[in-house]
Amino acid sequence: MDNRLAYVNNRFIQVDEPIVSLEERGLQFGDGVYEVIRIYRGTPFTLNEHLNRLAQSAASILLAMPKTTEEIGTLIREGIERAGIAEGTVYVQITRGTAPRNHAFPDGVEPNLYIIWKEGAPSLDRQRAEGVAVCTYPDERWHNCYIKSICLLPNVIAKEKAKQKGGHEAILIRENEVKEGAATNLFIVKDGVFKTPIADQSILNGITRQKVLSLLRLKQIPVVETRLTMEDIEVADEVMITSTTQEVIPVTRIDEQVVGTGKPGPHFAKLLQWFHEEVKRECSLQTKW
Repeated sequence: MDNRLAYVNNRFIQVDEPIVSLEERGLQFGDGVYEVIRIYRGTPFTLNEHLNRLAQSAASILLAMPKTTEEIGTLIREGIERAGIAEGTVYVQITRGTAPRNHAFPDGVEPNLYIIWKEGAPSLDRQRAEGVAVCTYPDERWHNCYIKSICLLPNVIAKEKAKQKGGHEAILIRENEVKEGAATNLFIVKDGVFKTPIADQSILNGITRQKVLSLLRLKQIPVVETRLTMEDIEVADEVMITSTTQEVIPVTRIDEQVVGTGKPGPHFAKLLQWFHEEVKRECSLQTKW
């Protein structure tokens, strides 16, 4: 078993094997899309949802998929087995290919497909027990944030500035509307009602976000997709962020303001429980590794 496994176009390789040309369009233009998928008990969670979004992102930037979603899914499962990963992540990236640098799309060039498997998941017990601080930051991204593009420089800068202030995440604000985190989606709770920003072109409709919405509706918990401002955030009883790698994390401070009681709330605890139950339901409790 090799837990430092990658795949490039038509072959499995070592993660650190040099393979990228200096004229790769992903490297020079950020001309590509990607997905990150969690592996639980040797099973890629919400795999179909991730691969469907990958195809939608590719179509949105006029990028041809080098393989079908079914073929990529098969490769992902094969890599999990080859690497012997029980708990971890898989990263999938498609770029427009390798060609002499020119803004116009190159003719007759095949897209590049990269897949990387990584063992292990972040330990978030302390963050879930204590909650995290986040910092607000102006949303300086492009207008098509619904596309999961590899062009992430504004997200990276916002995240780093939040980190320098002691924040776990940057919360992005555009024209007084709270949108999402640099790498997360946002939920608040007020008087028992969950609220989250509308999934229009200005945010990424996260797969974990979608799963949380479906769980809340299944449990008949009031939930609304709506416009949120900082005024809504400031009076919220609870605030949470969600993502594939972090699942659900409680926010207990935004900038200098304490959220609710300053501790993770009961709605967070219940939602995290439901999420983990859903993971167990979808991913087999049995593992080979």
